[in-house]
Amino acid sequence: MSSLLERPARSAKTRSTQSLVTGLPQVNLLPPEVRAARGLQSIKRWLVIALLVVLVVCALMWLWAQSVQSGAQADLENAQQETARLTQEQAKYAEVPRVQAQLVQAALGREIGMTTDVVWKPYLDAIAAVLPEGASIDTFGMTGATPMTGAPEVSDVLAAPSVGQLAFGARSVAVPDAAALMDALDSIPGFSDAFVTSVQVQTDEVSGVYYAIQAQVQFDSTVYSGRYSTLSDADADETAATEDN
Repeated sequence: MSSLLERPARSAKTRSTQSLVTGLPQVNLLPPEVRAARGLQSIKRWLVIALLVVLVVCALMWLWAQSVQSGAQADLENAQQETARLTQEQAKYAEVPRVQAQLVQAALGREIGMTTDVVWKPYLDAIAAVLPEGASIDTFGMTGATPMTGAPEVSDVLAAPSVGQLAFGARSVAVPDAAALMDALDSIPGFSDAFVTSVQVQTDEVSGVYYAIQAQVQFDSTVYSGRYSTLSDADADETAATEDN
């Protein structure tokens, strides 16, 4: 009996515990239109928030673009000012390339004009050194090639190639040895085919009796000094390019 009486009580207690756990049943009595309206309002709020975010992002991007544009405009103005300054500086020195080209052209003209330049002092000293002792040079003449003309023709067909001829007159109180004098003249570097044209006995009040010697000697291009050949090929090319322009 006791077991039968205890079973319903236990079942009632179990049902009471389950009802407390599951809670009371709920029923949504709102119409579907109200629920849809509330959902639409929620969607509108999120759309407004999203629109505001987009507007803020667009505003920030516009401000950034304006900043970049301002910086680029400032750089452009600085570059234009620098270009104008350099153009003014270039105008100041516009004559420099032309003057340099004129200087190079003048140097080239001098080099061409002085291609046949000879420093005669050492050669005069060499001629005086091979003359008889006590002899002196009275006259001295030269005929030779120029930058515009060739070497004069030599009457002696057996003579070595030359670019000019020296003719000089000397006086000697001693009897000259014509053969030895010609050999001595030929021994001077650049000289060849020396020839004593005449030896005459003459007198004057200063020297008394003396021997007047007339001689000539050929010279080749090795006697040219070349001291004005300082223009490089690059300078010559630059001058030619300037003249073409």
